[in-house]
Amino acid sequence: MTSLRILHSEAATGFGGQEHRIYKEMMAMRERGHHMEAVCQPHALLAQRLRDAGFQVHTLPMDGTVNYLQGVLRIRSILKAGRFDVLNTHSRRDTVLAAMAGRLAGTPLIVRTRHLANKPGSLLSYTVLPHRVTTVSDYVRNVLLKRGVNPDHVATVYSPIELPEKLASSSLRQELALGPDDIVVICVAVMRAQKGHKALIDAIEPIIRQRPDVHLVLVGSGSPTFEEVQALVQARQLGSRIHLLGTRRDVPNLLASADLFALATEHEASGTVFVEAAAAGLPVIATDVGGVSEMLQDDVSGILVPLGNQAALTQALQRLIEDAPLRAQMGQAGLQAVRLEGKFSLESLARTTESCYVRWLAERQS
Repeated sequence: MTSLRILHSEAATGFGGQEHRIYKEMMAMRERGHHMEAVCQPHALLAQRLRDAGFQVHTLPMDGTVNYLQGVLRIRSILKAGRFDVLNTHSRRDTVLAAMAGRLAGTPLIVRTRHLANKPGSLLSYTVLPHRVTTVSDYVRNVLLKRGVNPDHVATVYSPIELPEKLASSSLRQELALGPDDIVVICVAVMRAQKGHKALIDAIEPIIRQRPDVHLVLVGSGSPTFEEVQALVQARQLGSRIHLLGTRRDVPNLLASADLFALATEHEASGTVFVEAAAAGLPVIATDVGGVSEMLQDDVSGILVPLGNQAALTQALQRLIEDAPLRAQMGQAGLQAVRLEGKFSLESLARTTESCYVRWLAERQS
């Protein structure tokens, strides 16, 4: 396999799921022998993470007309000087800027990765500027196809997870003063309205009031949703049963103490957190939205419930809370699927991405 020279671009300055995907993809592709560089904004957290990992990162501001014109010229220069085979863009802003530069530089292959589940407003950054498109789920791919993107030009490349190491023990129950027989339902997600934290609280509240051994643990932060959820928990006097931990860097440790995972998200392009929960051996309860159904097997490794159906969500929680053997069975099924199939592994991400690049380069050269 010939080593490819690949340049990634990203306009976002924060570090969320999309940026984490880019970081992992660059690490995995470098491991396979490809040369990787990136273009980011000067204060992007991704830029620093990539530099710390030994990547060359070019920085330039990407907002405003003047920066756009200067940025196109700068990235064209980077692409030509670096003789890159592939330019892979990720957000609309950097696609409009970097892909235009790629066209002017004559870059052999320009790829746009679509990370979001919502319908795109314009096809400019999916048809006119890039040559090909990758998506994080078949659901997102189908959204683009319905908008008229050529199906032969779009491929699904799932985001990877890192398999957790087996822990000898977990500290969560000790931290919250919970006993071994208490039932812990855990939710790990950034605190945004569309993640459905309030819906999850509404669904589990009647169970909590009936059973003193059930606890809900919410991991994640984000204003103003965190403060709103905190106020809701206090108003309902559920502070001793619903625990808000904020941002944590020991998520594998927390998952290892839980009995099941639940997230009532309203909107999701893929939802790798469900795969991470399955990799920890947890059965999963999820709303059937976006690409979530591609992350688990309904009634095998978890339970999918309709969006907005509180009764169905409560019923699913009740079913797994009351049936320990079923929890163990679904947890084991999810664990085996993640570890044996390798669908969401770093190796699979790199292999599939590499295959797409090579195939598309050949198509464009023929």
